[in-house]
Amino acid sequence: MRICYVGNASSIHLQRWLKWVASRGHDVHLITDFPIEIDTVKIYSIEHKKRSGMKIFISKMRETKKIVKEINPDLLHAHYVFGYGTFGAYANFHPYVLTAWGSDILVDTSSMFKKVLVKYALKKADLITCDAQHLKDRMMELGIEDQTINIIYFGTDSTKFCPQKKNESLKKKLELDGSPVVISLRTLKPIYNVESLISAIPLVLQQIPQAKFIIAGEGLEEKMLKELASSLKVSDSIRFVGSIQNDELPYYLTASDVYVSTSLSDAGLAASTAEAMACELPVISTDFGANAEWVKDGENGFLVPTKAPSLLAEKIIVLLKDRDLRLKFGKKGRKVITERLDYHTEMSKMEKIYESLIQK
Repeated sequence: MRICYVGNASSIHLQRWLKWVASRGHDVHLITDFPIEIDTVKIYSIEHKKRSGMKIFISKMRETKKIVKEINPDLLHAHYVFGYGTFGAYANFHPYVLTAWGSDILVDTSSMFKKVLVKYALKKADLITCDAQHLKDRMMELGIEDQTINIIYFGTDSTKFCPQKKNESLKKKLELDGSPVVISLRTLKPIYNVESLISAIPLVLQQIPQAKFIIAGEGLEEKMLKELASSLKVSDSIRFVGSIQNDELPYYLTASDVYVSTSLSDAGLAASTAEAMACELPVISTDFGANAEWVKDGENGFLVPTKAPSLLAEKIIVLLKDRDLRLKFGKKGRKVITERLDYHTEMSKMEKIYESLIQK
């Protein structure tokens, strides 16, 4: 099959999707405004130096339509409904598949302008995929028929993300030797509320003074979060490590003892949470969206309310003090991922959907 995608080339999630499809021998093309090289994928740029403005937006729509016509694929697939999904819809090519990522349905539709373009893109699609029931429900509220929407998970590569011996060289580099370690991998943006984790740290240190915290990611809140850590006098207990390459993530996860996600909003299970579970790391996640479908409170992890640093601290302390409980949660968490969220299984489902749509 010749498949043309529209999306953000810098996204590791989209890269993994494209590489899997290409590995199956299909002819893969990507139209993007963030052009970077991806092995076995032909890239077409609609990048503009000016990143915003309606004229630029309309120009990207027109360029996408022109490029799709030149490629003449068997199928067009856009990732993220607002923006890329709008560009794909304007190309007026069928079959057209659209994948919702979460914020494009849960957040963007709060703006009337974006909501109009989101509905336009959704109604143009022959088939829509998402990774959570509450996303599907929201799209049905927007007038999309049930049978048009399939739940397909992005999936986790449980052969890459798996339990391993702790990376002692990494622990030494980060000065974590002999310390219990808590890790957060969410981007440093308001929606991920890493502020709650930092606010919980003084409470944890009162009981476990040797604990250390890895805070990964970059974002608009980085300066504020570092200042907060300083004001709480916990900077020495935190390692702000910036963005971590996907290939290095297993080393950071397996160097840690507990994973925390403080997000205020998630679509399906966050990729980093699933990867932590696959590495047999016990997880603590906010109780939002579909998280409770994957993290069963008290069985394979803990769920806490959003913006509840004291409760978060309590759960961190429980896990850091109880090695047997960490092991129990970790093993059960990995089982959930291998049985229900396998990357190769989900991509195989998607391949069959492509074939069915093209045959029709």
